[in-house]
Amino acid sequence: MAYTLTVNGSAHTVDTEPSTPLLWVLRDLLDLVGTKYGCGVAQCGACTVHLDGVPVRACVTPVSRVGARAVTTIEGIAANPVGARVQEAWKTLDVPQCGYCQAGQIMSAAALLAATPKPTDAQIDAAMDGNLCRCATYPRIRKAIKSASGQAEA
Repeated sequence: MAYTLTVNGSAHTVDTEPSTPLLWVLRDLLDLVGTKYGCGVAQCGACTVHLDGVPVRACVTPVSRVGARAVTTIEGIAANPVGARVQEAWKTLDVPQCGYCQAGQIMSAAALLAATPKPTDAQIDAAMDGNLCRCATYPRIRKAIKSASGQAEA
């Protein structure tokens, strides 16, 4: 079945099964490999993308449920001023260690700051709770979110 998706501001038509996870459409059909496969059951957050600005787990989102909502991936997040600030804070503070989870972390952080420009520590913890980092870079992630929100010096 053919689906037309708006991904990072561009329209793409893909022919795939309705149950195909958005993650595989992005990675295998559109060659947008910044979104990572982690657990495959929406528990680690490595596959986080935005649908109309709302973070979702692409590994469990069938392409048939995307509809007309705009998909934003890590490749497109810098086009959003909040996303650009988050990415800059990540680089300035050298947040990633192995880096595998960081695309999902950045997507969740950008969604948090878009909804809550000056989050508290508790709000950061709640928003980032579903994004796991096996390198335990959580203190640097929190510091980068605070920096991107203008609440702390980089």
